[in-house]
Amino acid sequence: MPSLTSRSPGPAAAGAGEPAPARSRPGRDPFFDNAKYLAIVLVAMGHAWEPLPGSGRVVETLYTFVYTFHMPVFIIIAGYLSRSLELRSDRVWKLVTSLVVPYIIFEVAYTLFERLTGSPEFPLSPLTPYWLLWFLPALFLWRLTTPFWQTVRWPVAVALGVAALGAVTSNIGGDLQLQRILQFLPYYVLGLQLRPAHFDFVRRRAVRIASVPVALVALAAAYWAVPRTTTSWFFRRYGAEQLGSPAWSGLPVTLFLFACAVVLSACFLAWVPNRRLWMTTLGAGTLYGYLLHGFLIKGAVKLDLFEVDVVSTPLGRILVSAIAAVLVTALCTPPVRRVLRYVVEPRLDRARKPAPAS
Repeated sequence: MPSLTSRSPGPAAAGAGEPAPARSRPGRDPFFDNAKYLAIVLVAMGHAWEPLPGSGRVVETLYTFVYTFHMPVFIIIAGYLSRSLELRSDRVWKLVTSLVVPYIIFEVAYTLFERLTGSPEFPLSPLTPYWLLWFLPALFLWRLTTPFWQTVRWPVAVALGVAALGAVTSNIGGDLQLQRILQFLPYYVLGLQLRPAHFDFVRRRAVRIASVPVALVALAAAYWAVPRTTTSWFFRRYGAEQLGSPAWSGLPVTLFLFACAVVLSACFLAWVPNRRLWMTTLGAGTLYGYLLHGFLIKGAVKLDLFEVDVVSTPLGRILVSAIAAVLVTALCTPPVRRVLRYVVEPRLDRARKPAPAS
């Protein structure tokens, strides 16, 4: 089991307490913005736990538990919200400007950040995503394949087969972290297949209550697993042989992790508030929090802030978690979005050919 310091990383009641059906709400559903906000907080906390020195078994357990589902639930929601995607020219343009262009911008920005903070030879390699930036090209490629998954029979089963192929193969290469793209694919495809009724179901009171013992069992299992396995499986970045296991084990591990992630994602979503709250607006800005919090985490590492004595204490670990949650929350706020909109969500209208006159 590697230490966290060696790890790399990288969304009204209706009778008897039941939520109103999602399809009955016009416009943007606050449930998904709330879910994205809570998920990005978990992402930031997980990244803040990685550099903790001598993190201890409790932090390792929480890390294992959170990494089981925090990216899968993000990807499931992304798939669900992409159900109506059509590859018209305007939609493809939107995909390029909202995913490819920010990816290039932040690849350059993080490269400059590394060069200016102690790594002057740090390479600029757009085909090798920097740490957390892998998610942007992954989402771009997943969305491009949306029409196929909406046409093929048994799409989730086919996607799981693709993911298993990625897990049993160790020579795919590192370009765009293709291993991750393949192994996380089933969660996007699952999201495409979900309907409002599925989310209505997980928000039932009975499911919410049942999720508590399920989560406790998962925590206990994570505590047991910490000294016995490696969390590198959760990154989906490597094949089975690269993790010291026989190639054939990639198939059962892929299926096992998928089942665990889906169950814990349902438990997580069962407790997401269904109404508009203070966090709802923040949920619309999670891309900002995701792309920007890496500067803060890496900056703290370079300043040796994780080496301060208090950080090694239980109180210090709680403080690190709280600070990570507060900082990523601040990065999702409307003022930050207004200032950085041109680099995170560039429109580039002038670069686009005018539509032909009808």
